[in-house]
Amino acid sequence: MAKLSHEDILAYLEEATILELNDLVKAIEEKFDVTAAAPVAVVAGGDAAEDAAPAQVTVTLTEAGATKVAVIKAVREITGLGLVDAKGLVDKLPGTIKENISADEAAGIKEKLEAAGATVEVK
Repeated sequence: MAKLSHEDILAYLEEATILELNDLVKAIEEKFDVTAAAPVAVVAGGDAAEDAAPAQVTVTLTEAGATKVAVIKAVREITGLGLVDAKGLVDKLPGTIKENISADEAAGIKEKLEAAGATVEVK
């Protein structure tokens, strides 16, 4: 049997169908007694995964408070919205300020909005 080069193998893989690739993986698993499954990390302590902060969070403005103008200004600064759009967001509460952001960024946004007198929820 002729030895295949890496280029030959890659060329075959590029042209193979999903079913052919699935059959190939199964054959490799059986032949070499291995598995193609991704390894699963085990967290020690059990509750550590629950205590970890989520990777992506959403900041929601729940109340504007007594200083609505200051909150509108803060929303404009945070979101980049125009005055009318920022006011509309503050008028229709609860309103999402930013979605799918890091917990650190969310903490900064929360701090800024609370300093303006608003009530904020981060989930």
